[in-house]
Amino acid sequence: MQIEKISINNLEYPFLLSQIYSAPKALYIIGNKEILREKSIAIVGSRECTNYGAKVCKEIAYNLAKRNIITVSGLAKGIDTHCHVGTLNAKGRTIAVVAHGLDMIYPKENRELAKEILKCGGAIVSEYNIGEKPLKEHFPARNRIISGLSEKTIVVEAGEQSGALITAHFALEQGRDVYAVPGNIYSKQSIGTNDLIKQGANLLNNIEEI
Repeated sequence: MQIEKISINNLEYPFLLSQIYSAPKALYIIGNKEILREKSIAIVGSRECTNYGAKVCKEIAYNLAKRNIITVSGLAKGIDTHCHVGTLNAKGRTIAVVAHGLDMIYPKENRELAKEILKCGGAIVSEYNIGEKPLKEHFPARNRIISGLSEKTIVVEAGEQSGALITAHFALEQGRDVYAVPGNIYSKQSIGTNDLIKQGANLLNNIEEI
């Protein structure tokens, strides 16, 4: 598919994203650019998620998609993958925000998933031009776009140093609602989400609360 570039002064640029501090000057996109301006909710979490986290994530994504809400995540392993898969299981549309140029897909294990996202009317988005590699510093910056595209952000599982917590903090800075799924107090993957709840994030028990 063709890679399109949408500059911030273009009417096709997502309005919600244009309102954040340090909004990307341009977005590169493959797929359905129309959904960038539709109602969307981000779902993020640990790359090393538990079976509990995977199940909850897919269920949330599935139910959001059934309500015609776009899901947004980062195409990484773990919770990101389960968000996209849960959405596709409901025949919904999802946006993957990546931390590299769109001439590649990282991680390589998700190349087929990326194809399915596009096939089902979704999109893959980046602020990085062709040739840009998935450098370590690109991922925290990418997270502000995930939250910036979304009206709300849901954190399913997050360890103490999880990048998902960076996304949650970006969402709060952007004035967006943050929801956290409570987790097992004995699981290291629940430390971050349980702390978010203690700090005032909305506790998410079921999809109707959103």
